[in-house]
Amino acid sequence: MLADISNVDAIYIVCDRTDMRKSIDGLCAIIQDQFSMKLDHSLYLFCGRKCDRIKAILKEPNGIVLIYKKLTASQRSYRWPRNKSEVRNLTWREFDWLMSGIDIEQPKAIKTT
Repeated sequence: MLADISNVDAIYIVCDRTDMRKSIDGLCAIIQDQFSMKLDHSLYLFCGRKCDRIKAILKEPNGIVLIYKKLTASQRSYRWPRNKSEVRNLTWREFDWLMSGIDIEQPKAIKTT
């Protein structure tokens, strides 16, 4: 199925600003060259200067999918971490918070083990 993220192995967020003019090849180069990560069956999330749109890369068995989402004017912006130029692994709960416009840093949230 095209872009089914329900069974990805991991979700990674690129915390630094990304040039949103980059295409699939440019985003894959960031994953492989800048962070020395292998493209596997994971979801990689990118955000630019404006926090109203994201791009995601998903490696499927027969190709690579680019997912683009832009928030509408009535919605807020994504709470994107900008603290470091790194890749961070997200849980499904943090991914849900991010997609809902909630900060993924929730110190008072109940931690699951």
